[in-house]
Amino acid sequence: MGEDNTWAAPTAADAIDAEVRVPGSKSITNRAFVLAALSAGKTLVREPLDSRDARLMLSALDVLGAASTATTDGVLLEPMTGGTGEVRVALGNAGTVARFTPPLATLGSRTVHFDGDPAIRRRPVAPLLHALRALGADIDDGGRGAAPFTVRGHGGLDGGRVDLDSSASSQFLSALLLSAPAFTRGVTVRLKGEAPSEPHIAMTLDMLRRFGAEPERDGPEFHVPPATLALDTYTVEPDLSSAAPFVVAPLLAGGRVRVSGWPAETTQPGDWLRDLVRELGGEAVLDAEGLTVTGGGTVPGADLDLHAVGELTPVIAALLCFAEGPSEIRGVAHLRGHETDRLAALATELSALGGDVTETDDGLRIRPAPLHGGTFHTYDDHRLVMAGAVLGLRIADVVVENPATVGKTYPEFVADWERVLHQG
Repeated sequence: MGEDNTWAAPTAADAIDAEVRVPGSKSITNRAFVLAALSAGKTLVREPLDSRDARLMLSALDVLGAASTATTDGVLLEPMTGGTGEVRVALGNAGTVARFTPPLATLGSRTVHFDGDPAIRRRPVAPLLHALRALGADIDDGGRGAAPFTVRGHGGLDGGRVDLDSSASSQFLSALLLSAPAFTRGVTVRLKGEAPSEPHIAMTLDMLRRFGAEPERDGPEFHVPPATLALDTYTVEPDLSSAAPFVVAPLLAGGRVRVSGWPAETTQPGDWLRDLVRELGGEAVLDAEGLTVTGGGTVPGADLDLHAVGELTPVIAALLCFAEGPSEIRGVAHLRGHETDRLAALATELSALGGDVTETDDGLRIRPAPLHGGTFHTYDDHRLVMAGAVLGLRIADVVVENPATVGKTYPEFVADWERVLHQG
């Protein structure tokens, strides 16, 4: 990395032939931490992600009364205690912490102040706060519908039935469902509008069952009754979304990459990458060792609805800048409320390097155009660092600004990326 906090993304001089193991899933890690905190006994979360977001979650849980201890192969969490007094939760720019921990704050008797980086104040949370109030929570957000806000716990939450608009983030729904076993009456949530990531909802329901809850779904209605959670050990899967740049690399550079530890069955949205590889002319073979992707260095244009897998958009948009025909990405309007406005950022940065990329109402339109080097700004967004790496495969002199922001989900990404390219 440069002394000016930049990274010269390496170019693939030859076909790739490499193997990589990505770290644990952020989505699974932080859900597991929350469910462990709500459990009746200690839980060992094995192979969790160790990143800024995961550490922020553990710090938040500690503030809320769930202590944790690092072990040789994971994190041991204690059950959350009640507690009193006035405390503060640091959100950073972690959406899972900002959405998953406010319901937990209603379970104790603390006054909990939530705030974080300037970017988190722009990320939507109003529908969740509105739903919690409807369920009996005492919340003061100054009418902002965003951080900073305060939750005053009164020893528990009654729960019950509530309508929820989760169209801006499926995390609003997951937040209510994860804490519901600890509500007096559980919760019944009726969705208004469509949640943008069905795989993440499936992940939440699956993990609730693993910890002993009995969630039910009937179309747009979800019900989680009160339950005593308990699970001695939970092992976190590798983060398949963080594997995306490695998966698409052979499509642009040719050769093969094996992502070791790819699960045979998973609720992670990143598993869709296997279908994408085949649609774009590559080969994806899953066996007991992992996923092996082979590509020939050319990519056709594509029309992709990424509504359920929106977090893959930055890497896929970078990939499609090299397609031989026009492409369109649809169904991802909700990305305007992520770490940054991802659609605006991608259109701006890809076009600045010569790409023909324009925003649509719910996505991006990408036409073939000659690209050139330059600075790729990342807007404190980990997925944009990964997009910049993909661009560098085929373009010399791509300089990625603030690569350290990838530490949100993958602290060793730059080192692993350089190693994979140098193995070829």
